[in-house]
Amino acid sequence: MGKRIRVQRRGRGNSPTFRSSTHKRVAPAQYPLLETKDYLETTIEGVIKDLVHDPGRGTPLALIKFENGKTCYTIVPEGVHASQRIQMGGKALVEVGNILPVGKIPEGTIVCNMELHPGDGGKIAKSSGAYATVVGHTPQGTMIKLPSGKSRYLNDHCRATIGVVSGAGRTEKPFLKAGAKFHMMKAKGHKYPRTRGRAMIAALHPYGSSKKSARKVTTVSRHAPPGKKVGLIAARSAGQKKRRR
Repeated sequence: MGKRIRVQRRGRGNSPTFRSSTHKRVAPAQYPLLETKDYLETTIEGVIKDLVHDPGRGTPLALIKFENGKTCYTIVPEGVHASQRIQMGGKALVEVGNILPVGKIPEGTIVCNMELHPGDGGKIAKSSGAYATVVGHTPQGTMIKLPSGKSRYLNDHCRATIGVVSGAGRTEKPFLKAGAKFHMMKAKGHKYPRTRGRAMIAALHPYGSSKKSARKVTTVSRHAPPGKKVGLIAARSAGQKKRRR
């Protein structure tokens, strides 16, 4: 019969092998909640108390304490240091580290940690070295060029941080040791190393077989049972689409 495949064992969620070490995380990286929309015409000042490492994250977090007593952890852009004073609001200066609504940011400015909807805390361009660009302001909203190269409109009230996320070039450094890669993947809650399905025997994986010529199709239905739901799930095509220019 064979043992259950990795997807089935991971789905149970009770094995420490597949459990993420979330108790070591510092805090969610998000802006403080909005009480009113008056922040478009006001400015709140704060100070960066500390820069801390968050396990499983490629960039540090900044502990910010605002003058109204609120504190939050946010993504650190390049050039920001501890004890630096920052501003948040519609009247804030367009300087690295300050938090402004995208509707108040000039065209061509590089931003990071953008909100998709006002008050959600920041969802876009949060990985190390990521950034987005403010393209223009229209009646539909502010047009933003995303890190993927696509453009979309955002509400003018969505907040963003001026600058590029720190930690750029992190992926260019090799791990050198398998142990370093193992601990990084464990902090993220990923299983490592991952064995290819084709390298297994037929009893352990749907793609497993010693007959390499008898390869199965890697696309699978979205409604397939857990024992067969591996590979390209609900894929419309079997290969990667060519990028249109």
